[in-house]
Amino acid sequence: MPAPRILPAGDEAVLVELGQEIRRELNLRVRALAHLLTGPEAPAWVREVVPAYASLLVYYDPDRASYEEVQETLRALVAKGGHIDLPAPRRIEIPVRYGGDDGPDLEWVAHRVGLSPEEVIARHSRPIYVVYMLGFLPGFCYLGDLPPELAVERRETPRLSLPAGAVAIGGRQTGIYSLDNSPGGWRWIGRTDVRLWDPDRDPPFLLQAGDEVRFVPV
Repeated sequence: MPAPRILPAGDEAVLVELGQEIRRELNLRVRALAHLLTGPEAPAWVREVVPAYASLLVYYDPDRASYEEVQETLRALVAKGGHIDLPAPRRIEIPVRYGGDDGPDLEWVAHRVGLSPEEVIARHSRPIYVVYMLGFLPGFCYLGDLPPELAVERRETPRLSLPAGAVAIGGRQTGIYSLDNSPGGWRWIGRTDVRLWDPDRDPPFLLQAGDEVRFVPV
């Protein structure tokens, strides 16, 4: 396991890099560190944390701690994070209409990977996915791990507009577009009516890093 890298990210943030790969074990360490930094015993200087695949961006109050103090504390917490039990994840079922106008790339994906559309649907909806991170759009979730036999390249020319709820595949990842009229280069195979982002909801995000997602064909 590589040693963590702690890098300045402006005057009031640091980036903790735990690796350079998309792996569930690394993401678990990221979430463990985020848990320590947002729990009841979190340092008083923590303002916000933003988890990614294998790194954590930590915003801090420079009036409460220097960069050196933050760095020292983070190194200790990274070491501790490998020995804590995280809370049980939430599991959310997402109903999906696959194919047709709700998933115009399903036939292309099926042809590309040598399966029938029905087999693609069955294999895409079989795993329990983990939300690795949110990004790109408010509420857009990056999910892993897609069955390797469904991995396909992104579109050469991205679509200029996708609807909210579009379920798509890009490489070894799958995800759900959270806003209407979003550009997107992933292969669009289905759609859900579940709203991932609602500014009138508290919190506005339906999903968060560490949640589990299961797609249910309807």
